[in-house]
Amino acid sequence: MKFSIIYEAQMADPSPESEVRCFNEIVEQVLLAEEMGFDNVWCVEHTALTQYAHMSAPETMLAYLAGKTSRIGIGHGVVCLPPAMNHPVKVAERIATLDILSGGRVHFGMGKGGTQQEAGTFGYDLTELQPMIDESMYLIPKIMTQDEIEHDGKYIQIPRRPIHPKPLQKPHPPLYYACTREATLELAGRRGIGALVLGFSGPEEIARKNAVYRENFRNRKIEDQVGVVPTEHLAAFCAACVLDDREEARRIGLRGQRFFAEAIAHWYQGGPKPSIDDLSAEEQEAALSKGKEAIVTYLSEEKIEIGDEHTSNYSVAQDAYGNADDCIRYVTRLQDAGADEVLFLFQMGTIPHESILETIRNIGTKVIPHFRDQQKTAIAAE
Repeated sequence: MKFSIIYEAQMADPSPESEVRCFNEIVEQVLLAEEMGFDNVWCVEHTALTQYAHMSAPETMLAYLAGKTSRIGIGHGVVCLPPAMNHPVKVAERIATLDILSGGRVHFGMGKGGTQQEAGTFGYDLTELQPMIDESMYLIPKIMTQDEIEHDGKYIQIPRRPIHPKPLQKPHPPLYYACTREATLELAGRRGIGALVLGFSGPEEIARKNAVYRENFRNRKIEDQVGVVPTEHLAAFCAACVLDDREEARRIGLRGQRFFAEAIAHWYQGGPKPSIDDLSAEEQEAALSKGKEAIVTYLSEEKIEIGDEHTSNYSVAQDAYGNADDCIRYVTRLQDAGADEVLFLFQMGTIPHESILETIRNIGTKVIPHFRDQQKTAIAAE
């Protein structure tokens, strides 16, 4: 089991001053996470989503973090592949450069982005992006591994050129795909790449998604493989606030989750801007339940099939809010569901920096050692 942090650079106050503070706090948090034994740090890529995600240049953030650290894995979770947003040649060059400078620590996730707000920024219709993403996805590993590349595709044309540099990891860094719906899990499995399950899916849903992914990975065809070598890996999102005071952790965590859910609903479904109300845990739970009902009503009226990807953000039992023992119990359920990696989400818009630092310390000193000891015992018993 791997233990990682994923960042959206989410903030209640979207002012330039708040952005400066947020990015500097992320650096401090990641430095502590490396010290505490975390395995990877992942950064998303979103554009034009005020409050929900200000992480629009993850290649810059991750390069800076790579230079500040020495061991922790550096994860793109994910690079959005519409060609006008990230041309495949530039993606291959940046990933390879980062892999060299980080000493071979890069994990390369791919995706298309989630909203028309983002797609439209670059002149695209979100519903028409998938064929472009597919073309780039197959092309980038070829650029990384071939001396020269020539490509005449439907969306991308590259005359014969040598592209440099090549990544340190051979033949290329491990590859992943952003997964929320069953169709994307099937795609990741069929193409032999890792699945980053992004969203507040609880252990039962992770178990179902894991089964879909593993079946498709197991039955994949060689001609569908993305990249030279397969990566079988399922990483599960896990919102967490782990404090010595478990009731305070639940109050802070649920407040952050509500902000996260309402911020994403604002851009995905046109809902109101997120609330920053400082309520009790019970009041935040009630607000999340009400939000879930509103989403179900909206989807029903729009005749959209309702899935876990739409409603899980509002569920109040799919988290690790509490003390270290609570976190261990919840992560154990994710492990039993088939997760190879936990993508901890600490930095939700209203979560204080000091609470995130305490969470990292508690997980690093109490949660990670529990599972490492468990692993050592299992290996010794073999």
